[in-house]
Amino acid sequence: MPGCFSIIASRDRCLRYSFSSSGLKSTTTDLGDGTVMHCWAPKNHSPSKPTLLLIHGIGANAMWQWHDFVSPLASRFNLYIPDLVFFGDSYSSRPERSEIFQARCVMALMDAHGVKKMMVTGISYGGFVAYRMAAQFGERIDRLVLCCAGVCTEEKDMENGMFQVKSVEEAMNVLLPQKPQHVRDLMKISFYKPVKNVPSCFLNDFIEVMCSEHLQERKELIQALHKDRKLSDLPKINHPTLIIWGEHDLVFPDVFRTSSREERIDSSTTQGQEVPTLIIWGEHDLVFPLELAHRLKRQIGESADLVIIKNAGHAINAEKPKEMCKHMKSFLIDPLPTAKHENHSNGRKRGRQQVRDSGFSNSSGFEIWQGGAGMTGWQGDDAADGSGRQRGLGTMRVWFMMQQRAGQKKPWWRVR
Repeated sequence: MPGCFSIIASRDRCLRYSFSSSGLKSTTTDLGDGTVMHCWAPKNHSPSKPTLLLIHGIGANAMWQWHDFVSPLASRFNLYIPDLVFFGDSYSSRPERSEIFQARCVMALMDAHGVKKMMVTGISYGGFVAYRMAAQFGERIDRLVLCCAGVCTEEKDMENGMFQVKSVEEAMNVLLPQKPQHVRDLMKISFYKPVKNVPSCFLNDFIEVMCSEHLQERKELIQALHKDRKLSDLPKINHPTLIIWGEHDLVFPDVFRTSSREERIDSSTTQGQEVPTLIIWGEHDLVFPLELAHRLKRQIGESADLVIIKNAGHAINAEKPKEMCKHMKSFLIDPLPTAKHENHSNGRKRGRQQVRDSGFSNSSGFEIWQGGAGMTGWQGDDAADGSGRQRGLGTMRVWFMMQQRAGQKKPWWRVR
């Protein structure tokens, strides 16, 4: 919306202030060969704290996807939060478009910051990049967290009807929305309870600010991710790994979980010793269905656990940030637990593990946001620090207020 007031641009500025207030600084690094990467890095790197790298998915810049996690994690880790190439302020003149290229760029960025050992968390497309980092630079990664990342997808899965979309072109229209209806379609498959009746003016504002730059390059990233992809070509990794997912993913539905066509990976082919692994998945993930989580669990090894977060879709970083952060911190900070079988995070005890459901408010403020894999929607007040509010956004917010009267929800809008 050139020449007009932009709520999305204002929120972007507020997020920058929030990141800076949390002890991070904006950095730009020239990697050579025409590649420049932007990264939020610690103002003062502490040798006494471990380093945690957070890698975003397709969609808005890294701030929009990780802002709920900075405050609860910054006190325990040296946080590095880069914009992947062709997102945010990162770009390249090189022709490579694979996640392998992205992984090498991120590791070169960490080299430039003088970081040798790290823990890595990747959400959605960022999980593809994180997996490749573990495969290429395993000796430098202590633990790995994979959130809703369909790493084990194959090109034939789309032909077999696994996804909500029928072609790569349709997927690009949804993941890289250029029309308000495309954003609504993205919300529908990314959220367990997508908010309806979002005004087109807000969606157009979001598209203009967050989805217009490097559009062709981003399309090529998606094409490279899908073309000739085979599970047999995916390298093994041998690192403690946490995989976070949503159960009811409509883009990659759970259609093959008990099917005779299900891929069977022999865990005996895993190189090295068994790796303690925790898999966390959103219950209603429609972008990457549960079948892909089970494939990834088998790919990494039988020592992996699977935790399914209740009442969450693919956008778990927005719908359930507090619960997702809890599992991340437990895995990354605490000693690795004894391997268990599949758990459902629903507020009941299973064996010795206490799991719960961090409820998603249906009568509270909702905020425009962009999450992993380009998910755009309206975020509830499940803040990662348990405060019940969004931090660092200043006074400029867009709220969707709902009031239940006579059994019906009556929405209205206000800006404050």
